[in-house]
Amino acid sequence: MFTRKKSTVRVAALLVSALALSLFAHADDTVETPLNYNDTFNVEFVSNPLFINNDTVVYARQSMDVMTDARQTRLWQVDIKKGTHRPFIADDDNLSQATLSPNGNMLAYTKSVKGKAQLHVYYMDTRQSVRLTNTQETPRNITWSHDGKSLAFVLFTPEKQPALFSGMPSKPKGAKWAPQATFIENTTYRSDGRGYLRTGYDQIYVLPVDGGTPRQLTSGHFPNGGMLSFSRDNDWLYFASPQRDDYELHPLASDIYKVQVNTGELEQVTDLAGPESRPTLSPDGKWLAFSQLNDRKLSYQVSDIVVMDTASGDIKRLTGSLDRAIGKFVWRNDSRALVFSYLDEGNNRLAAVNLNGDVKPLDITIGGQSLGRPYTSGDFAVSPRGDIVYTQATKTRPGDLALYRKKGDDTQLTSLNDDALGHKTLAQVSYLPVTSSVDERRIDAWIALPPHFDSQKQYPLILEIHGGPHAAYGPHFSMEIQLMAAQGYVVVWSNPRGSSSYGEDFGNLIHHNYPSEDYNDLMDVVDATIAKGYIDTNNLFITGGSGGGVLTAWSIGKTDRFTAAVVAKPVINWMSFALTADAYPFFSQYWMADMPWNIAEKLWARSPLSLVGNVDTPTLLLTGEADYRTPISESEQYYQALRLKGTDAAMVRLPGASHGIASRPSRLIQKVGNILAWFERYKKDTPKK
Repeated sequence: MFTRKKSTVRVAALLVSALALSLFAHADDTVETPLNYNDTFNVEFVSNPLFINNDTVVYARQSMDVMTDARQTRLWQVDIKKGTHRPFIADDDNLSQATLSPNGNMLAYTKSVKGKAQLHVYYMDTRQSVRLTNTQETPRNITWSHDGKSLAFVLFTPEKQPALFSGMPSKPKGAKWAPQATFIENTTYRSDGRGYLRTGYDQIYVLPVDGGTPRQLTSGHFPNGGMLSFSRDNDWLYFASPQRDDYELHPLASDIYKVQVNTGELEQVTDLAGPESRPTLSPDGKWLAFSQLNDRKLSYQVSDIVVMDTASGDIKRLTGSLDRAIGKFVWRNDSRALVFSYLDEGNNRLAAVNLNGDVKPLDITIGGQSLGRPYTSGDFAVSPRGDIVYTQATKTRPGDLALYRKKGDDTQLTSLNDDALGHKTLAQVSYLPVTSSVDERRIDAWIALPPHFDSQKQYPLILEIHGGPHAAYGPHFSMEIQLMAAQGYVVVWSNPRGSSSYGEDFGNLIHHNYPSEDYNDLMDVVDATIAKGYIDTNNLFITGGSGGGVLTAWSIGKTDRFTAAVVAKPVINWMSFALTADAYPFFSQYWMADMPWNIAEKLWARSPLSLVGNVDTPTLLLTGEADYRTPISESEQYYQALRLKGTDAAMVRLPGASHGIASRPSRLIQKVGNILAWFERYKKDTPKK
């Protein structure tokens, strides 16, 4: 029985009362059901697809478990010829990192054993699996040797925790003393989602498939790892590393190296001006593809796919003319071209590029893996004969699996959410082109209309702002947007200047100038929505998270047009943020023109806190207590300033939540529920048209 179906049964009693309040009847006596909070536990989506042969695809089926409030993962398979859809490894759940051996006979994956992720191998012929590791850390970036005899992977390798004071007297038996002090002298000492970090580094290990002990290949006081790739003779492993002890102060430093599997001998492969990463050897072994960035210390920079002739060392830059952020890339089986994803105007698209640098866009848009908000996302895989399976991007469904062939129409292979969403009346999403009042640039926006929308009525409006700020929204399924619309709101979202997917020039319009005219773009989006004629201008609401929280706080310091605001996980004071955020070496070098103490006045001029004296808009602050990216101290500063000023303000703190507030289903519900409850508190009666 699926986790999602279990959850439906267990919440049936709650659904009965909730649905009774939300059913709408039409004149033709048909009954339709809008989305409700319980539906958060019922959605599923596809991830990590891979071909195990030309006609069979295995993928990770992600579902929500209402009992553990977490995602569960099972491996499923689709037979393309027969159209059958069934479990692949039926008795195991929470599998991850499934990776097929080159000969197609084995599948490596990780599975939790007594709370620790361990490496396993599944044999296709006998349908049996064997556990290979007993490590204290999670094996990552699992990579097969070409002969299928070895597996390489990356493992965090702890080192002894340093201590400054070693003269502590012995504690008497039974005594209860205070915990020992923690001594910290690393530049990077805490990380969002991981908390305070232990001393240690990622290192590369290799392990025979027929069993044994993982053997460490790399060492050093810097991380070694990322994507791994074996040489054709299986003697070397390519990887990326900064290979410098002060790497933490150079956050993008990285070159390609290779390590000899038998001896641990290390050789540097690249030494370009800018970081290189993600080495991927072509099937014929003649070309090494990797990602390379021309680092100019801009806040928004796009990398290129570069290939190196493994014999001569000659380098070709393949995607330099594209001016779009590159995502995943994989070699075609003939070694003559690569298929890759790239961000373009709010979408994640696929293209192919040959060794001459000729880029050919494919008629494929991927997505469907960002459940909370309508961010770009997606994954894909290429078969030996060149077919492509991908996670499908739609406005009203999370990602399903679809098939693309050079000749013929695309084929949808799964329909995971028809049972959960097929009977629901979802918000309809439409495109809204907006012209910026600043410089007449086109700003892409999208509108979600409430179920049973009537253009003759007036509706409250929510402006939802994306984070990043160098990220992109698009016309994608979003549980948060859908839940807001289900409560009777028109919701609009957009990609103001600074957003990714429009090239470097557009992204860097806010370089050392954020927030700035992106605020004007957002107000233009609101005006364009109001011009539709169905918005109640007495009920305009605004919210956003992270970079969207910054712009929400900035906006209410610039205008009093909004009835209420929810500022989620914001930066309020750039000076304090620069010296409390986890990635402070990056932010201080790429987002700021100088060290923060040298440009305090400039940072203050762009800080929403500098405008707090103007704010009369009732404002809710919403942040996770374990957020180390935009620490909760930022929210507390703003909250206290608003309370001192006498502005209606409240704070919602999510215990244990990091920057990704909606990483657990119940937290997504809490987030949206608190936002809407705050808006409902201040919503005014809507006048009749």
